[in-house]
Amino acid sequence: MRVLVVEDEAPLRRALVMNLDARGFAVTEAADGAHALTALADHQQDVVILDLGLPDMSGVDVIRSVRAFATTPIIVLSARSGSADKVHALDLGADDYVTKPFNMDELLARLRATNRRLQVADEPVPTTVGTVTVDLAATTAIDGDGAPVHFTPTEWKILDVLVRRPGSLVSSDTLLTAVRGSAEHTDPSYLRIYVGQLRRKLEPEPGRPRHLITEPGMGYRLRP
Repeated sequence: MRVLVVEDEAPLRRALVMNLDARGFAVTEAADGAHALTALADHQQDVVILDLGLPDMSGVDVIRSVRAFATTPIIVLSARSGSADKVHALDLGADDYVTKPFNMDELLARLRATNRRLQVADEPVPTTVGTVTVDLAATTAIDGDGAPVHFTPTEWKILDVLVRRPGSLVSSDTLLTAVRGSAEHTDPSYLRIYVGQLRRKLEPEPGRPRHLITEPGMGYRLRP
């Protein structure tokens, strides 16, 4: 897995490169946005770890530039802990967000989740959520006893987005856009209602979800 690390703090960048290299990742490093965009244009990368606070341009501008020509997954790494910053980055095209200071094991887990998502082809393989096997290509869902699980069209649209991005944080606006074509002027409770319905069909204990996780103020994460 080829990882581009974009971080202007040299000690942290070196630590990231050393840790990733030791675990078998092929790592390219960049200290600013310009070098990051050049690295992406010159060499294919599987995922980008991107700091938002770069010396030459905002990491947000890097996300915009990358999304103009590539779908490479982006994991934002930043000291900005506010949910507004996270939601903004996710809405622009970032795939996940890790707040500094962070645990290396957490970052590695996010990378593994991204890698699993990369392995989902245009015709995705069936995914098991709890005891329910969801087959997006066949638009079917089967429980552990072989019985079909029925979803409404809206529930299926939400599930489709989440299953295609296993382990990744998906913003509420992204889900609402998938369902309604736009996130504007939509009551947030609208999404909570449908997520609750999905939990009743997918979770062994809907009141204590283990697979469809709420990220407060940001969105949802599916953990198959």
